[in-house]
This record gives sequence, C-alpha cells and structure tokens, in this order.
Amino acid sequence: MNATAQAAGIYRRFSIETASPARCVAMLYEGALRFLDRALQGFDLDDPLARNETIHNNVQRTRAILEELNAWLNLEAGGELAAALRRVYLYCDWRLEQSLLKKEPTGIEDVRTRLAVLHEAWTQAMGGESYADSHRG
Repeated sequence: MNATAQAAGIYRRFSIETASPARCVAMLYEGALRFLDRALQGFDLDDPLARNETIHNNVQRTRAILEELNAWLNLEAGGELAAALRRVYLYCDWRLEQSLLKKEPTGIEDVRTRLAVLHEAWTQAMGGESYADSHRG
C-alpha cells in the first residue's frame, strides 16, 4: 500500500470515528449510493467476469450497509418511523438479492432511488448538503 492510500485510509477511519451518530447514518447512505452506482456501471462492462464481479461485490457491500442501518434503528424510541425504515431496509435487501439472482439492474435502480430519497430527507433534517448536491456535474 502506498503512502497516499495509507493516508486516505487513516483520514477515512478518523472521519468515521469522530462523526456524530447522525453523520454516521448519512455516511452509510452515501456509501450505499456509491456502491449502487458502481454496481449499475458494472452492467456496462464487456467482460462477463468483470461485470459479474463488479455487480456482485458492490451489491454485497450495499447489503452490508443496509444491515448496519437496520442495526442502528431503535424500535422502542423510534416508534412507527423506525418500524417503517426497517421495512424499507428489508425490502431493499430483498430487491438487491433478486437483482443478483435475475442479473438485471431494475432492482438496483429501485433501491438506489429509495435510498437517495431517504438520504436527501436525512441530510435536509441535519441541515447539510446532500449526496446529490455534492455530485452534480
């Protein structure tokens, strides 16, 4: 690993370790959106092995993030909102699994849309810049 990669890793760990819980949730959404974008890009690859690996790896990373988001939910304190988010996360996980089995982007696109809406609402509630704002061309 080169020095630049090491420095980036240290910065990333520091950012996560010092972030507020609210910022951590936003970072999880941002990571999921990045991985979903990469998975969708995988459908454009000509090499079948590279295509399958890219899609699978990035969908699995997104599924891990959904599991983490689910773990952050406090159903007692969060009431119906937390229960609704749990249902959305479980649905998204199911859609991603189906997309992998069927080898089609439709479910990935659906999940990306849903998580983008949730991320936008979350960052607006936090008063911050959204993923979409920071990635406009």
